Amino acid sequence: MSNEVLSAQPMVAWVRTRFSVMMFLQYAIWGAWLPILWPYLFNVRKFTPVEIGYAFSVGAIGAIVAPFVAGQLADRYFNTEKYLGISHILGGILVFQLAAIESLSAFLIFSLIYSIVYSPTLSLTNSITLNHVDRDKDFGKVRLWGTVGWIVVGITMGQLLLYNHTPSTGTPQEIAAAQFAGMAGAFRLSGFLGILMGIYCFTLPATPPTKGKQKNATFEALSSLKYQPLLVLFLLAVPISCLHQFYFVHTSGFVGAFQTAAGEDSFTKFVNNIFGVGGGGLMTIGQMSEVVVLAMIPLWAIQFSRKTLLATGVVAYGLRMFLFAFSTKIASILGISEAVVMITGIALHGFCFGCFIFVSYMIVDEETSDDVRASAQSLYNMVIVG
Repeated sequence: MSNEVLSAQPMVAWVRTRFSVMMFLQYAIWGAWLPILWPYLFNVRKFTPVEIGYAFSVGAIGAIVAPFVAGQLADRYFNTEKYLGISHILGGILVFQLAAIESLSAFLIFSLIYSIVYSPTLSLTNSITLNHVDRDKDFGKVRLWGTVGWIVVGITMGQLLLYNHTPSTGTPQEIAAAQFAGMAGAFRLSGFLGILMGIYCFTLPATPPTKGKQKNATFEALSSLKYQPLLVLFLLAVPISCLHQFYFVHTSGFVGAFQTAAGEDSFTKFVNNIFGVGGGGLMTIGQMSEVVVLAMIPLWAIQFSRKTLLATGVVAYGLRMFLFAFSTKIASILGISEAVVMITGIALHGFCFGCFIFVSYMIVDEETSDDVRASAQSLYNMVIVG
C-alpha cells in the first residue's frame, strides 16, 4: 500500500469525525424541543389546537423559504460552514427566548424567524457532508450521529422531567402539570446547543460556493425536477411528509398520556424509569432503530434498488399508524402489554426515516450537479418539512 493511501486514511476518518460531531449537534438542537412542543403549548401556554396549528405552520415557512435564500447563498455566494455558523448562533439566541414567551403573537413571530434561520441548516448539513465524504460508504455513518444526538437529548429531557419536575406526592393532574411546566427547559437546552454548534461550524472544512450556468441556483435546481426520478420522488414525498409531520406533532402527547395513564403497569413503569416521562424520551426508541437502519444503508444500497428501499419506508409509515390506531385491540388479541405495541410502532421510525427520507437525500445528491446541490437538498427539505 502506498504512503499516500496510508496518510489519506487517517485524514478521511478525521473528516468523518468532524462531520459526525456536526450532525450530533444539529439534531440534538431540534430533538430537544420538537417532540414536546404540542403538549407544552397546550398544557402550559394554554394555546388552543388551532393556535398550536398556527405555531407549526409558521415553523414550516422556514423550510419553504430555505431553497430560495439559504440554498442560493450557499451555492453561489457564501462558504457553507460560515453560513451554518452564523445561522446556528442566531438560532440559538432565538430559541432560548421561546421558554419565556407567553403570548401567541410573540411566540408565532419568534417561531417564524427561528424557522427561517434554522430550517435551511437541515439540508445544508447534508450538502456540506456530501461535499467531503463518500455518498454510499460514509454518508450513512456520519448521518447516524445526528440520530444519536436526538436520542441523547431526548432521554436527557425525559430524565430531567422525571427527576427534577415530577413531585413525589400529588394527584395525577398535579404531577402532569409539573412535568409540563418543566418542558420549558427544552428551549433553553436547545439554545445552548445552538450557540455551541454555531461556534463549531466555523472550524469545519472550507466549502466554498460553486459557480454554475445560471446565476440563480434554485431555479437551476428546479429545472432538474422535470426529469425522472426526481419528479416522481418529489410527488411521492408530499403525502409521506404529511405522515412524517403528524408523527412528530402528535406522538409525544399521545405516548405521554399513555405513560401517565398506564404508569402502574409493571412493564410501563420499567420503560418510564429508563426513558423518563413526557413522551419525548420514549420516542427516542424510534431514533435507536434509526441508528441501526442507517448503519445498514451502505450494505442495503448495494443489495437493493433505490425503489425497493423507498417502498420499504412507505410501508413502514402506514404500519406505524395502524399500530397506534389499534394498539389496545392488538394488545388484547395478542395478550401482551399495550406498551409493547406502542414501542413497536415507535421503533418502525427507523425504517420510515432511513429507507425513505435518507435514501431520498441520496437520490437527490445522485441526480443533481455540484453547483446546485445545496439548493436541490433545500428543495427536498421544503417538501418534507414545509
